[in-house]
Amino acid sequence: MDKSLRKALENIVGPGQVTDAETDLWAYAYDATQIQARPDGVVFPGSAREVAEILHLADRMGFPVIPRGSGSGMSGGSVPIKGGIVLVLLRMNRILAVDPGNLTAVAEAGVITRDFQQAVEGRGLFYPPDPSSSAFSTLGGNVAECAGGGRAVKYGVTRDYVLGLEAVLPSGEIIRTGVKTAKGVVGYDLTRLLVGSEGTLGIITEMTLKLLPLPEARRTLLVFFDRLEGATEAVVEVFRAGILPCVLEFMDRASIACVEDYLHLGIPPWTQALLLIEVDGLREAVAREANLIEQVCRRIGAQEIRAASGKEEAEDLWKARRAVSPALFRLKPHKINEDIVVPRVQIPEAVRRFEEIGRRLRLTIVSFGHAGDGNIHVNIMYDGKDPSESERARRAVPEIFRTVLDLGGTLSGEHGIGLTKAPYLSLEVDPVSLSWMKKIKDLFDPKGILNPGKIFPESPAITDRGPSW
Repeated sequence: MDKSLRKALENIVGPGQVTDAETDLWAYAYDATQIQARPDGVVFPGSAREVAEILHLADRMGFPVIPRGSGSGMSGGSVPIKGGIVLVLLRMNRILAVDPGNLTAVAEAGVITRDFQQAVEGRGLFYPPDPSSSAFSTLGGNVAECAGGGRAVKYGVTRDYVLGLEAVLPSGEIIRTGVKTAKGVVGYDLTRLLVGSEGTLGIITEMTLKLLPLPEARRTLLVFFDRLEGATEAVVEVFRAGILPCVLEFMDRASIACVEDYLHLGIPPWTQALLLIEVDGLREAVAREANLIEQVCRRIGAQEIRAASGKEEAEDLWKARRAVSPALFRLKPHKINEDIVVPRVQIPEAVRRFEEIGRRLRLTIVSFGHAGDGNIHVNIMYDGKDPSESERARRAVPEIFRTVLDLGGTLSGEHGIGLTKAPYLSLEVDPVSLSWMKKIKDLFDPKGILNPGKIFPESPAITDRGPSW
């Protein structure tokens, strides 16, 4: 880092909050994808005003700024591929207000998601968005990526809980968007524009979030099928029965085999697919809905159903689902993870086609994820040291994406575009829409300093990605 730039940054945030030590630079060079690009420096601002001064300096001097929370993103969104300064927002970690009467809260961007959830639950309130990285991901990162999670099937994703934002534009200007009320339609909806923009339009520093009353009860079921079609049919039939689960997760036979080999949970060897289903709400309603789900699943052909009677037993049932990601590396040392979405009724056809792609390209393709909203994590397992296998894995990606679009789906449900999906954006987004997206980016960031190289295709596809959830 240039000495004059370092001095200018230290004048803003203090000398202990700027580093260009080589070990520190590499510590902030990657995210959960494991794609690496070394920044020129790392800065830890403590307020929106400091963020604004840094961006004003960047606007004047022309260096890139890459916002970062905990680095848990799954698409390379916080990787500094053009160098510049990584802006780590973890010091901005205060919950500023919780308002039980209006069911709202105000928090800074660096608050850890689970810490926020636990804090509001202690007041009898509920913040539903629950990415699997919630133990370490930040609220600001969740908003920037529009994170989802298993509860999205009933409660929606992060954008459904963002009422308003404080954000710093690339010019260094601070704006406040949205409202603190249940309704508000004054002017363009800049809040929705910034949510999911992956740090390319502004740096989110504070958010006003909608809360719900904490559900009284929850019931967890693990349902085993000896046919893939039985499990996928059950997904559809549960909804047709008028039940809206808060979680409905799916695992295919390949992921089940990996988990059983990894943890020895006693999953029956005949299992071809399983569903993990949760319902929540009033205690009487939860008991009735759980009973209806069991009836539906048994009618369709479920061979075994395990029900949890308390939190500890529920955690035991969750072990299989949570173990999928680490277990997959027992198959191959590398994977390409895509979080595609298809209509629920198309899940069986999607999984069948993915398996066919795997057979044709001599690859193991594993599918699991949030079946309740059609958000399936498709994992292409391969050995990166084998050039032929690596090439076949890369070839599988556009085939999977074309399959998804053919079935009426979308290329990303919760991981965003970032670096890894940018080369494929035009498969889904028409040229006119894409050109207007680029115009919006240019309007907000005419000098291209804020998180450059993300979303819009600039380079070939990137593989060798990290864990999926």
